Amino acid sequence: MAYIKKCPDCGSINLRLDKDKGEVICRDCGLVIEERMIDFSQEWREFDSDQASKQKRVGAPLSYTKYDRGLGTDVGQKGDIFQLKGKGKNKFFRLRKWQYRISTAIERNLKLALAELKRVASFLKLPRSVEEEAARIYTLAVQRGLVRGRSMESVVAGALYAACRRHEVPRTLDELSEASGIDKKEIGRTYRFVTRELGIRILPSNPVDYIPRFASALKLSAETQSKAVEILEQAENSELTSGRGPTGIAAAALYVAALINNEKRTQREVADIAGVTEVTIRNRYKELLKKLKLKEKIKKKVKEK
Repeated sequence: MAYIKKCPDCGSINLRLDKDKGEVICRDCGLVIEERMIDFSQEWREFDSDQASKQKRVGAPLSYTKYDRGLGTDVGQKGDIFQLKGKGKNKFFRLRKWQYRISTAIERNLKLALAELKRVASFLKLPRSVEEEAARIYTLAVQRGLVRGRSMESVVAGALYAACRRHEVPRTLDELSEASGIDKKEIGRTYRFVTRELGIRILPSNPVDYIPRFASALKLSAETQSKAVEILEQAENSELTSGRGPTGIAAAALYVAALINNEKRTQREVADIAGVTEVTIRNRYKELLKKLKLKEKIKKKVKEK
């Protein structure tokens, strides 16, 4: 034992820990040095759900996706209350009512907003980490009074967009607008306002992040995806990506890569998947052909086929 070096009676260091009885015993003289020791280890054996709940030492981890971060408790569940009779049932119904009434305005706002946030995140199939980050951003915005004068839904959408950008999960404003029912210009304004006021630093979107999603939707091969990434790297080295929308340049690179690998897709198909116009695809396509000299490669591939 690290905390007991020797037996106080005979001075022996030959000690034994009996975990079942919670005792430290000297092997030489038999003296019980410590007793009724607390076992802090996990109780692994569980034979039913009731036994598992009794053996738990802690609750669920803290989470910003809950208005009280998971620390609060409800006064009696409905199933438990209806098992009571007479005055006991009425007493717990009154306690539940007062528990709801004494909640603050911020808590009431968070209850509604975080439910909406979960709905939008589920619609967009966002990972748990993005949902948690968005909930944290929204909570900070509420605490600093940034929601006043703005709709709750637009701030939720702005927080989700900021979280997507921070975690490099590509989602466009059009997708957020479709999921939340808020105009994308309003989402953009709220996003810029919230990030500025909270001091959140977000790097520009990388067009490469959009390639796998667009390629999967267009059913393009892995070879075409790799070619599109290669074209984007060349475009970045030639400073073609600066000042241009990441979705437009990514879609154009994928369109060019598909032509080179003879997996032809129309500009309309690519534009619909990327959420941009055909004119944008056409303009970026012409820029890539001119600056990177890809026109010859496309002609060569067409002749070979």
